[in-house]
Amino acid sequence: MTNSDSNAPAELHSPLHDRHEALGAKLGDFGGWLMPIEYGGTVAEHTAVREAVGVFDVSHLGKASVVGPGAADFLNSVLTNDLGRIGPGQAQYTLLCNEAGGVVDDLIAYLNGPDDVFLIPNASNTAQVVDIVRSVAPSDITITNLHRDYAVLAVQGPNSAAVLTALNLPTELEYMSFATSQFVGAEVIVCRTGYTGEHGYELVIPAEHGVALWDALMVSGAAFGIVPCGLGARDTLRTEMGYPLHGQDLSVEISPVQARAGWAVGWSKPAFHGRDALTAEKAAGPRRSIVGLLGLERGIPRQHMNVLDNAGAVIGEVTSGTFSPTLKQGIALALINADAGITIGSEVVVDVRGRLGRYVVTTPPFVDANPR
Repeated sequence: MTNSDSNAPAELHSPLHDRHEALGAKLGDFGGWLMPIEYGGTVAEHTAVREAVGVFDVSHLGKASVVGPGAADFLNSVLTNDLGRIGPGQAQYTLLCNEAGGVVDDLIAYLNGPDDVFLIPNASNTAQVVDIVRSVAPSDITITNLHRDYAVLAVQGPNSAAVLTALNLPTELEYMSFATSQFVGAEVIVCRTGYTGEHGYELVIPAEHGVALWDALMVSGAAFGIVPCGLGARDTLRTEMGYPLHGQDLSVEISPVQARAGWAVGWSKPAFHGRDALTAEKAAGPRRSIVGLLGLERGIPRQHMNVLDNAGAVIGEVTSGTFSPTLKQGIALALINADAGITIGSEVVVDVRGRLGRYVVTTPPFVDANPR
C-alpha cells in the first residue's frame, strides 16, 4: 500500500479485511478504519487470551518514521517520556501533549538508533501527530507518514511465545524490546509488548505480507488454542489492566497527571511539549484523577455515566467501563474530583441508566496478569 499523507478515504480497510469477512467477523469503525469487533463472541475471545493465545489485527494503528541526524534527541524534546532511558532495540510508551498539558496522543516509540525512530500512534491521531512533529522538526530530519504501509498483528496470551517459535520468529526478548527477523522474504519487527496484560508480541510487517503472516499464525497456533480476536476483547482486556484509551481516559482535556500517567513523563528533561503546564499541575496537585471502580452489585458502567458520593452529589464520571469476563463484575475507570475526599476503599455510586449501583474505589489492575 502507499503512503497515506494525502487525504484518506473516510473508511479504510486493513490488509487483512478479506480474512475477517471470510471468518464472519462483526466489523465496526475504529479511527476511520473498518476493523473486526468480534468473531465468535467477545467473552470467548477475551478468555482465550487470558488462558491460551489470541491474535488481533491492529493494522489501523498509525505508523511513522522520524529519520535524520539526532532524530532521537529531537523527538525527546517533543514527547513526554525520556528516550534517554532506553537504547537501540527498545521501545517506550510516551505521550505527545499540547502546551496546556493535554494529551494529543499516546504512542509507542521504537528506538532503532540515534538517527532513526519508528512511531506507532493511534489510528485517528496519526496525521495530527505527524503534522505536529513535522512542524517543529529541523530541516535535516524527515518525518514520513507510513500509516498504510504496514500491517500490525498482536499475538497475546500465555502460549504466544510457542506460536512465534513455531514460525522461527524471535521470542526471547525483554519487555518493551524488539528485534527484526525475516518472514517469507520480508522484514518483520517483533516487539515484546501488547495491550492485554498478558505475555505477548506485536508484529509489524509490510502490508502486502500481512495476510501470509496471519495465515501462518493461525496454522502454527492451532496446536496452542489460538483464536482470532476482535477489538471488543482488546478493550475488555485492557480495561481489566487499567490501561488508558486515548479519547476516553487520556485526551486534550485529561492530562497525564490526572490520568496517573506521570510515570510516562521525563520530569527532569529540560524540554518537551506541555512541560510548563504539567510541571505546574503536578506541583499544585490535579483537580481530578483517574481511579478504578469495582462493582459490588450487578450493572455495567459505561463511559460518561455519573459517579456520585453517598449523599447523591455528582463527583465525577466514568471514562471507560465494561463487564469483566474474568471477574464477572462491572469495572470502570473514572475521573473523580479531588475535593470529593474519595480514597482507595471508599464506596461510590454509579448511575447506570437510572439504576444506582455501588462500587468500591480501587487501584488498577483489576486482575493479575503476566505482561512481562
